[in-house]
Amino acid sequence: MAARFGVFVPQGWRQDLNDIADPAEAFEAMVRVAKQADEGSWDSIWVYDHFHTIPEPSQNVTFECWTSSAALARETTRVNVGQMVGCNGYRQPSLYAKTASTVDAMSHGRLYAGIGAGWYEHEWKAYGYEWTDIPPRMKAFREAVEIVHAMWTEDAPTYDGEHYRIDEPINLPRSAAPGRKIPLWIGGGGEKVTLKLVAQYGDACNIGAGSPRVVREKLDVLRRHCDRVGRDIDDITISTSINAFPMADDGGFEQASAKARGSRWSADEWREIMTLGAEQIRSRTEAVLEAGADYVIYYVPGLAYDDELLPAMEQIIAGL
Repeated sequence: MAARFGVFVPQGWRQDLNDIADPAEAFEAMVRVAKQADEGSWDSIWVYDHFHTIPEPSQNVTFECWTSSAALARETTRVNVGQMVGCNGYRQPSLYAKTASTVDAMSHGRLYAGIGAGWYEHEWKAYGYEWTDIPPRMKAFREAVEIVHAMWTEDAPTYDGEHYRIDEPINLPRSAAPGRKIPLWIGGGGEKVTLKLVAQYGDACNIGAGSPRVVREKLDVLRRHCDRVGRDIDDITISTSINAFPMADDGGFEQASAKARGSRWSADEWREIMTLGAEQIRSRTEAVLEAGADYVIYYVPGLAYDDELLPAMEQIIAGL
Protein backbone atom coordinates (compact mmCIF):
# COMPACT_ATOMS: atom_id res chain seq x y z
CA MET A 1 0.00 0.00 0.00
CA ALA A 2 1.42 3.39 -0.98
CA ALA A 3 2.04 5.76 1.89
CA ARG A 4 -0.42 8.60 2.40
CA PHE A 5 -0.04 11.82 4.32
CA GLY A 6 -2.21 14.19 6.33
CA VAL A 7 -1.67 17.48 8.13
CA PHE A 8 -3.24 19.20 11.14
CA VAL A 9 -4.72 22.61 10.48
CA PRO A 10 -4.07 25.39 13.05
CA GLN A 11 -6.97 25.10 15.47
CA GLY A 12 -5.67 26.87 18.56
CA TRP A 13 -5.10 23.82 20.77
CA ARG A 14 -1.34 24.12 20.43
CA GLN A 15 -1.60 27.90 20.79
CA ASP A 16 -0.99 28.29 17.08
CA LEU A 17 -3.60 31.05 16.63
CA ASN A 18 -2.61 33.21 19.61
CA ASP A 19 -1.41 36.16 17.55
CA ILE A 20 -4.76 36.61 15.77
CA ALA A 21 -6.98 38.68 18.04
CA ASP A 22 -10.22 38.46 16.05
CA PRO A 23 -11.87 35.00 16.53
CA ALA A 24 -13.45 35.17 13.07
CA GLU A 25 -10.07 35.91 11.51
CA ALA A 26 -8.53 33.08 13.51
CA PHE A 27 -11.08 30.68 12.06
CA GLU A 28 -10.40 32.02 8.57
CA ALA A 29 -6.71 31.29 9.11
CA MET A 30 -7.62 27.66 9.77
CA VAL A 31 -9.78 27.63 6.63
CA ARG A 32 -6.96 29.09 4.52
CA VAL A 33 -4.62 26.27 5.53
CA ALA A 34 -7.33 23.70 4.82
CA LYS A 35 -7.86 25.12 1.35
CA GLN A 36 -4.13 25.18 0.72
CA ALA A 37 -3.94 21.48 1.63
CA ASP A 38 -6.98 20.82 -0.58
CA GLU A 39 -5.15 22.33 -3.53
CA GLY A 40 -2.01 20.32 -2.83
CA SER A 41 -1.26 16.62 -2.68
CA TRP A 42 -2.33 15.96 0.92
CA ASP A 43 -4.76 13.08 1.48
CA SER A 44 -6.31 14.61 4.60
CA ILE A 45 -6.59 17.49 7.05
CA TRP A 46 -7.10 16.98 10.79
CA VAL A 47 -8.35 18.70 13.92
CA TYR A 48 -7.94 17.82 17.58
CA ASP A 49 -10.87 17.23 19.94
CA HIS A 50 -9.87 19.52 22.81
CA PHE A 51 -11.26 22.59 24.55
CA HIS A 52 -8.21 23.88 26.45
CA THR A 53 -4.75 24.66 25.14
CA ILE A 54 -1.49 22.88 25.86
CA PRO A 55 1.16 22.82 27.32
CA GLU A 56 -1.08 24.57 29.86
CA PRO A 57 -4.67 25.83 29.79
CA SER A 58 -4.67 29.46 28.70
CA GLN A 59 -7.13 32.17 27.72
CA ASN A 60 -6.64 31.60 24.00
CA VAL A 61 -8.80 30.43 21.10
CA THR A 62 -9.41 26.70 20.66
CA PHE A 63 -12.07 25.81 18.09
CA GLU A 64 -14.40 22.87 18.74
CA CYS A 65 -13.71 19.70 16.80
CA TRP A 66 -16.95 18.65 15.11
CA THR A 67 -18.30 22.05 14.19
CA SER A 68 -14.87 22.78 12.71
CA SER A 69 -14.93 19.49 10.81
CA ALA A 70 -18.32 20.34 9.35
CA ALA A 71 -17.17 23.79 8.26
CA LEU A 72 -13.94 22.50 6.73
CA ALA A 73 -15.86 19.79 4.89
CA ARG A 74 -17.84 22.51 3.12
CA GLU A 75 -14.83 24.77 2.54
CA THR A 76 -12.88 22.04 0.72
CA THR A 77 -13.66 19.79 -2.24
CA ARG A 78 -11.08 16.99 -2.40
CA VAL A 79 -9.15 16.44 0.82
CA ASN A 80 -10.45 14.08 3.52
CA VAL A 81 -11.36 15.58 6.92
CA GLY A 82 -10.51 13.80 10.16
CA GLN A 83 -10.39 14.15 13.96
CA MET A 84 -7.39 12.90 15.91
CA VAL A 85 -9.36 11.83 17.78
CA GLY A 86 -12.92 12.41 18.91
CA CYS A 87 -13.06 12.13 22.72
CA ASN A 88 -15.68 9.58 23.70
CA GLY A 89 -16.39 11.27 27.03
CA TYR A 90 -17.60 14.47 25.38
CA ARG A 91 -20.51 13.00 23.41
CA GLN A 92 -23.02 10.22 23.78
CA PRO A 93 -21.87 7.60 21.23
CA SER A 94 -25.25 7.59 19.54
CA LEU A 95 -24.92 11.36 19.02
CA TYR A 96 -21.35 10.88 17.83
CA ALA A 97 -22.54 8.38 15.22
CA LYS A 98 -25.30 10.71 14.04
CA THR A 99 -22.99 13.72 13.90
CA ALA A 100 -20.39 11.82 11.91
CA SER A 101 -23.01 10.53 9.50
CA THR A 102 -24.17 14.10 8.89
CA VAL A 103 -20.64 15.43 8.32
CA ASP A 104 -19.87 12.54 5.97
CA ALA A 105 -22.87 13.50 3.85
CA MET A 106 -21.85 17.17 3.99
CA SER A 107 -18.38 16.25 2.72
CA HIS A 108 -19.67 13.92 -0.02
CA GLY A 109 -17.91 10.98 1.62
CA ARG A 110 -14.64 12.59 2.75
CA LEU A 111 -14.88 11.97 6.50
CA TYR A 112 -12.30 10.07 8.53
CA ALA A 113 -14.15 9.69 11.85
CA GLY A 114 -11.71 9.52 14.75
CA ILE A 115 -12.55 8.27 18.23
CA GLY A 116 -10.57 7.64 21.41
CA ALA A 117 -11.08 7.26 25.16
CA GLY A 118 -9.78 10.73 26.09
CA TRP A 119 -7.04 11.84 28.49
CA TYR A 120 -7.02 15.61 29.19
CA GLU A 121 -8.30 15.57 32.78
CA HIS A 122 -8.27 19.36 33.22
CA GLU A 123 -10.75 20.08 30.45
CA TRP A 124 -13.00 17.14 31.37
CA LYS A 125 -13.47 18.59 34.85
CA ALA A 126 -13.68 22.21 33.67
CA TYR A 127 -16.52 21.36 31.27
CA GLY A 128 -18.39 19.28 33.81
CA TYR A 129 -17.67 15.80 32.47
CA GLU A 130 -17.14 13.06 35.01
CA TRP A 131 -13.47 12.08 35.14
CA THR A 132 -13.10 8.39 35.97
CA ASP A 133 -10.27 5.96 36.50
CA ILE A 134 -8.90 4.17 33.48
CA PRO A 135 -10.86 0.87 33.76
CA PRO A 136 -14.38 2.39 33.66
CA ARG A 137 -13.28 4.94 31.07
CA MET A 138 -12.00 2.16 28.81
CA LYS A 139 -15.14 0.09 29.43
CA ALA A 140 -17.26 3.03 28.31
CA PHE A 141 -15.00 3.47 25.28
CA ARG A 142 -15.47 -0.16 24.28
CA GLU A 143 -19.24 0.15 24.54
CA ALA A 144 -19.16 3.38 22.53
CA VAL A 145 -17.22 1.84 19.64
CA GLU A 146 -19.66 -1.07 19.54
CA ILE A 147 -22.62 1.32 19.44
CA VAL A 148 -21.10 3.49 16.70
CA HIS A 149 -20.37 0.44 14.59
CA ALA A 150 -23.91 -0.82 15.06
CA MET A 151 -25.45 2.52 14.12
CA TRP A 152 -23.39 2.62 10.92
CA THR A 153 -24.17 -0.96 9.88
CA GLU A 154 -27.63 -1.90 11.22
CA ASP A 155 -31.15 -0.69 10.54
CA ALA A 156 -32.49 -1.01 14.08
CA PRO A 157 -29.57 -1.46 16.49
CA THR A 158 -30.09 -2.09 20.18
CA TYR A 159 -27.54 -2.07 22.97
CA ASP A 160 -27.81 -2.45 26.73
CA GLY A 161 -24.46 -1.84 28.34
CA GLU A 162 -23.18 -0.69 31.69
CA HIS A 163 -22.57 2.86 30.49
CA TYR A 164 -24.73 3.31 27.37
CA ARG A 165 -28.03 2.11 25.98
CA ILE A 166 -29.74 2.55 22.63
CA ASP A 167 -33.15 1.33 21.49
CA GLU A 168 -33.44 1.14 17.70
CA PRO A 169 -32.27 4.69 16.87
CA ILE A 170 -32.88 5.68 13.24
CA ASN A 171 -29.62 6.96 11.82
CA LEU A 172 -30.32 8.24 8.33
CA PRO A 173 -28.34 9.03 6.39
CA ARG A 174 -25.71 6.64 7.73
CA SER A 175 -23.14 8.11 5.37
CA ALA A 176 -22.75 9.98 2.09
CA ALA A 177 -23.86 7.00 0.00
CA PRO A 178 -26.10 3.93 0.53
CA GLY A 179 -24.06 0.96 1.67
CA ARG A 180 -20.99 3.03 2.52
CA LYS A 181 -19.51 2.66 6.00
CA ILE A 182 -17.69 5.69 7.33
CA PRO A 183 -14.00 4.91 7.99
CA LEU A 184 -13.54 4.66 11.77
CA TRP A 185 -10.09 5.78 12.99
CA ILE A 186 -9.41 4.53 16.52
CA GLY A 187 -6.71 6.41 18.39
CA GLY A 188 -4.44 5.02 21.08
CA GLY A 189 -2.07 2.15 21.64
CA GLY A 190 -3.62 0.36 24.61
CA GLU A 191 -2.95 -3.33 24.07
CA LYS A 192 -5.79 -4.85 26.09
CA VAL A 193 -8.72 -2.70 24.91
CA THR A 194 -7.90 -0.18 22.18
CA LEU A 195 -5.95 -2.39 19.78
CA LYS A 196 -8.47 -5.18 20.29
CA LEU A 197 -11.21 -2.75 19.23
CA VAL A 198 -9.13 -1.78 16.20
CA ALA A 199 -8.94 -5.43 15.18
CA GLN A 200 -12.69 -5.85 15.57
CA TYR A 201 -14.09 -2.55 14.31
CA GLY A 202 -11.38 -0.18 13.15
CA ASP A 203 -10.74 0.83 9.56
CA ALA A 204 -7.64 2.71 10.71
CA CYS A 205 -5.68 3.38 13.88
CA ASN A 206 -3.19 5.91 15.15
CA ILE A 207 -0.43 4.46 17.31
CA GLY A 208 2.45 6.31 18.85
CA ALA A 209 3.99 9.67 18.12
CA GLY A 210 6.24 8.88 15.20
CA SER A 211 8.40 6.29 16.98
CA PRO A 212 9.49 3.32 14.82
CA ARG A 213 9.97 1.17 17.93
CA VAL A 214 6.45 1.90 19.20
CA VAL A 215 4.95 1.28 15.76
CA ARG A 216 6.62 -2.14 15.54
CA GLU A 217 5.63 -3.15 19.06
CA LYS A 218 1.99 -2.09 18.69
CA LEU A 219 1.67 -3.70 15.26
CA ASP A 220 2.85 -7.02 16.71
CA VAL A 221 0.05 -6.80 19.29
CA LEU A 222 -2.53 -5.70 16.72
CA ARG A 223 -1.55 -8.55 14.42
CA ARG A 224 -2.22 -11.08 17.19
CA HIS A 225 -5.62 -9.51 17.89
CA CYS A 226 -6.46 -9.62 14.18
CA ASP A 227 -5.48 -13.28 14.00
CA ARG A 228 -7.82 -14.09 16.90
CA VAL A 229 -10.84 -12.46 15.22
CA GLY A 230 -9.99 -13.58 11.68
CA ARG A 231 -9.19 -10.07 10.43
CA ASP A 232 -6.56 -9.27 7.82
CA ILE A 233 -4.34 -6.57 9.31
CA ASP A 234 -3.65 -5.30 5.81
CA ASP A 235 -7.25 -4.08 5.70
CA ILE A 236 -6.46 -1.60 8.49
CA THR A 237 -4.70 1.70 7.83
CA ILE A 238 -1.82 2.12 10.27
CA SER A 239 -1.12 5.77 11.04
CA THR A 240 1.25 7.65 13.28
CA SER A 241 1.90 11.35 13.92
CA ILE A 242 5.03 13.48 13.63
CA ASN A 243 5.58 17.05 14.80
CA ALA A 244 7.68 18.68 12.09
CA PHE A 245 9.08 22.06 11.12
CA PRO A 246 10.74 22.33 7.68
CA MET A 247 13.49 24.80 8.51
CA ALA A 248 16.85 24.24 6.86
CA ASP A 249 18.92 24.77 10.02
CA ASP A 250 18.73 25.64 13.70
CA GLY A 251 19.16 29.33 12.96
CA GLY A 252 16.08 29.24 10.79
CA PHE A 253 14.14 27.74 13.67
CA GLU A 254 15.14 30.56 15.96
CA GLN A 255 14.07 33.11 13.35
CA ALA A 256 10.62 31.49 13.13
CA SER A 257 9.77 33.37 16.37
CA ALA A 258 6.85 32.81 18.73
CA LYS A 259 4.36 32.82 15.87
CA ALA A 260 5.62 29.45 14.66
CA ARG A 261 5.92 27.95 18.11
CA GLY A 262 2.98 29.25 20.10
CA SER A 263 3.46 32.22 22.35
CA ARG A 264 3.64 30.24 25.62
CA TRP A 265 6.09 27.62 24.36
CA SER A 266 9.76 28.29 24.93
CA ALA A 267 12.24 27.51 22.17
CA ASP A 268 13.62 24.64 24.25
CA GLU A 269 10.17 23.16 24.88
CA TRP A 270 9.28 23.34 21.21
CA ARG A 271 12.60 21.97 19.99
CA GLU A 272 12.16 18.98 22.32
CA ILE A 273 9.03 17.77 20.53
CA MET A 274 9.81 18.85 16.96
CA THR A 275 11.46 17.07 14.05
CA LEU A 276 13.43 19.87 12.40
CA GLY A 277 14.71 20.29 8.86
CA ALA A 278 14.12 18.47 5.60
CA GLU A 279 16.67 15.72 6.11
CA GLN A 280 15.48 14.80 9.59
CA ILE A 281 11.79 14.91 8.63
CA ARG A 282 12.31 12.66 5.64
CA SER A 283 14.52 10.26 7.59
CA ARG A 284 12.04 9.94 10.46
CA THR A 285 9.16 9.47 8.05
CA GLU A 286 11.01 6.72 6.20
CA ALA A 287 11.75 5.02 9.53
CA VAL A 288 8.10 4.82 10.63
CA LEU A 289 7.02 3.63 7.18
CA GLU A 290 9.66 0.91 7.32
CA ALA A 291 8.38 -0.04 10.78
CA GLY A 292 4.94 -0.75 9.35
CA ALA A 293 2.98 2.50 9.27
CA ASP A 294 1.40 3.42 5.94
CA TYR A 295 -0.05 6.79 6.93
CA VAL A 296 1.70 9.77 8.56
CA ILE A 297 -0.05 12.85 9.94
CA TYR A 298 2.10 15.93 10.52
CA TYR A 299 1.67 18.81 12.89
CA VAL A 300 3.51 21.86 11.52
CA PRO A 301 3.58 25.01 13.70
CA GLY A 302 3.23 28.37 12.02
CA LEU A 303 0.88 27.36 9.19
CA ALA A 304 -1.52 30.14 10.14
CA TYR A 305 1.18 32.73 9.51
CA ASP A 306 3.42 31.39 6.73
CA ASP A 307 2.00 30.17 3.40
CA GLU A 308 5.35 28.66 2.41
CA LEU A 309 5.49 26.03 5.15
CA LEU A 310 2.91 23.60 3.75
CA PRO A 311 4.42 23.47 0.23
CA ALA A 312 7.82 22.99 1.85
CA MET A 313 6.50 19.96 3.73
CA GLU A 314 4.99 18.55 0.53
CA GLN A 315 8.33 18.83 -1.20
CA ILE A 316 10.13 17.03 1.62
CA ILE A 317 7.81 14.01 1.60
CA ALA A 318 7.29 13.84 -2.18
CA GLY A 319 8.04 10.39 -3.50
CA LEU A 320 7.91 8.55 -0.17
